[in-house]
Amino acid sequence: MRFIKMHGLGNDFVVVQAEEVVSDPEELARRVCDRHFGIGADGLVFILPSAKADLRMRIFNPDGSEAEMCGNAIRCVAKYAFESGLVRRPELKVETGAGIIRPRLRFEVSRVKEVEVDMGEPVLEREQIPMAGPPGRVVDESLTVYGKTFRITAVSFGNPHCVIFLPDVSSVDPSIIGPKIEHHPAFPRRTNVEFVQVLTPDRIRVRVWERGAGETLACGTGACAAVVAGVLNGLCGREAWVELPGGELFIVWAEDNHVYMTGPAAEVFRGEWPEG
Repeated sequence: MRFIKMHGLGNDFVVVQAEEVVSDPEELARRVCDRHFGIGADGLVFILPSAKADLRMRIFNPDGSEAEMCGNAIRCVAKYAFESGLVRRPELKVETGAGIIRPRLRFEVSRVKEVEVDMGEPVLEREQIPMAGPPGRVVDESLTVYGKTFRITAVSFGNPHCVIFLPDVSSVDPSIIGPKIEHHPAFPRRTNVEFVQVLTPDRIRVRVWERGAGETLACGTGACAAVVAGVLNGLCGREAWVELPGGELFIVWAEDNHVYMTGPAAEVFRGEWPEG
């Protein structure tokens, strides 16, 4: 199985172009993503044919679970698709578990420098995130985890996010709090968790615990969710730079209610996995 190792701000993926997904992608993802006995990655991504779009993206987490969408992965997919000749237009349509997503390429000479992604409209209704509880939005709501209460805001971009604002994100250990919230019974499909520090109205700092992957250097949908949650709580503007451990993303919650994410993607190396 030939693969391309790529990353978006250090959020790294093993990318495979194929006609169809292998017979047991969950087990393959667990082996391939293992950083000691495999290639090592935050996810295994398949680029597949699509009857609805230019191509289809499926992504499997290191624990074998499938994610509906990944903002950093789709930038990598868009860059690879153009530079490999799979798609020769600067605007693509990519079928994902969260629907059709539209990346737009930005170039430096003939190479893709950045990718702007129309992430669609944020989902704010509790039932659609999904999260247990009465109808309505989840904004600055209390959630108790092992005796500790957090103020949370819930957002979905096809995958669920639980956003928590803190005075200083360095004061929290995502590896302790993250899994407890990820598996909280309030989230029937589990959840990603964002710990957010507002620096200025147009700049926030985010650490992410990703559902099925653990703490990662960056999360595109998480960055979008953090900005939307910041606006809903009156803490930041609708355009903001998001500082993540792996670098920065620029997020805009536009007047058309769509959220646009802009950031880089990079190829690291190519290889061949001996199985499959």
